[in-house]
Amino acid sequence: MKVAIYARYSSDLQNSASIEDQINMCVQRAQRENWIVVSQFTDAAVSGASLNRPGIQTLLQNTQFYDVILCEAMDRLSRDQADIAMLHKQLEFANVRIFTLSEGWIDKMHIGLKGTMNALFLEELANKTRRGLRGRIEKKKSGGGKAYGYDVVKAIDNEGNPITGERTINEYEASIVRRIFHEYAIEGKSPKAIAKQLNEEGIPGPAGKDWGQSTINGNRKRGTGILNNELYIGRLVWNRLRYIKNPVTGKRASRINPESEWVIQDVPELRIISDELWQKTKERYESLDFSHVSAARRGTNLLSGLIKCGECGGGYSMVNKDRLGCSTYHNKSTCTNRRTVQLSKVIQATLSVLEDHLLTDSAIKEFVIAYNSAIKQLQQQFNTTGASAQKELTKCLKERDNLIAALKSGLAIDAVRDELTKLTKRIEILEAQAGEHVDLPKVTVTDVKGYRNYVKKLVKGEIDSPEVRQAIRDLIDRMVARLNEHDKIELDLYGEISTLLKYTHPEGKTPSEYVKLVAGAGFEPTTFGL
Repeated sequence: MKVAIYARYSSDLQNSASIEDQINMCVQRAQRENWIVVSQFTDAAVSGASLNRPGIQTLLQNTQFYDVILCEAMDRLSRDQADIAMLHKQLEFANVRIFTLSEGWIDKMHIGLKGTMNALFLEELANKTRRGLRGRIEKKKSGGGKAYGYDVVKAIDNEGNPITGERTINEYEASIVRRIFHEYAIEGKSPKAIAKQLNEEGIPGPAGKDWGQSTINGNRKRGTGILNNELYIGRLVWNRLRYIKNPVTGKRASRINPESEWVIQDVPELRIISDELWQKTKERYESLDFSHVSAARRGTNLLSGLIKCGECGGGYSMVNKDRLGCSTYHNKSTCTNRRTVQLSKVIQATLSVLEDHLLTDSAIKEFVIAYNSAIKQLQQQFNTTGASAQKELTKCLKERDNLIAALKSGLAIDAVRDELTKLTKRIEILEAQAGEHVDLPKVTVTDVKGYRNYVKKLVKGEIDSPEVRQAIRDLIDRMVARLNEHDKIELDLYGEISTLLKYTHPEGKTPSEYVKLVAGAGFEPTTFGL
């Protein structure tokens, strides 16, 4: 049988050596079972509470190349009950079984019971953590993290155990906090202006990063940002927010808890600013009208997250209702790229570049040739493996006939029987390999040209659906905006033509092993001005 090994470790529980240890144990087990390891997939420092992991996703895209998924335990695949059930269904549909070193062959019974146990483990772990944090807060200690303006106190108790949760005021940082509040509430400066001045003076922000207006302004309701941190008036607030993982993306999202669930303690020894300054800050904050920030401005567009600044590497975002600019320049003033560009012009120019450069007949032809050449090589490898297996199978069958003849003659019955058992297992594996026929998917120029119509229709404004917009985004690896010698914006567009395979082969038969071989074929970075 052909086996794919999967290994994962969580950043909070294990270290990178765990990946190697898991793979070694799985390889040893595969050797004992006479299984052939054809692939290895890993996810390093990634939680098992979501399937949104590169390793597991690549594994699921390549199920046609193996018969068994081998891993240390079920919780390496996923700790989420719904995810492990869905994973099992997907693999079952692909005729791929799961074998773990801890549980053996995995069936529906394991999925139900073990999945529930893993889900309960995660829930209980979260509850224990929260109970521990609440206990620290009730003792007026920190519940985790270090706010700007404070230092962690490193000390041990009488029994030699570390004392956790103690904080003390960092006088230098506290002076910056007082300055921020004074400039905002008394002098009337904006968070953007304050951040710019701090960065120009070379004063490092929280965690040593640059200051941004969001670092200072934060979010009133969520209690984030310098201007909303009640710890500066000696008031410790815990459980204002709760964090849950998005089941699709695996990323954490925050939710505001009811105020009745907040845990509040007075810690006057940690006060940095006066009640009077705090109150003036709140009065100015609440007097400002943020209603002009429209939903359209906060929304996403076709190129959201794809454009980077060529000067500082920061992202491009909407700086007003219809123009894009460097976020670092506009939020922190630490970049020299002050130029903005009209969103509609960037989108139209980008679509034209995709049509005129990435999806030309010559580019498509080059891509198809490179892709099918890689497929041919991979097909030959499979064919060679099958021929080699057939040759060894013929030899093993002959050896088996000789052993059977020896048994009939009564010579060394026990030794011959053991050898025959091993040989029979090997023959089963070779028969599967020799009889297996693999047809790897190919792509034609017609396939790719059909996708090109999506781009043409979008350019002409004939179609604009979420599906088509995502198809367009898939073609773009990244875009870099920079100033040319005439102080005008130019964009370098880096395409990813290999993503066409998702659309030309909707069944998902596009294993990454050979997609990577031709990822750059048929397209070079293209520069265009605005």
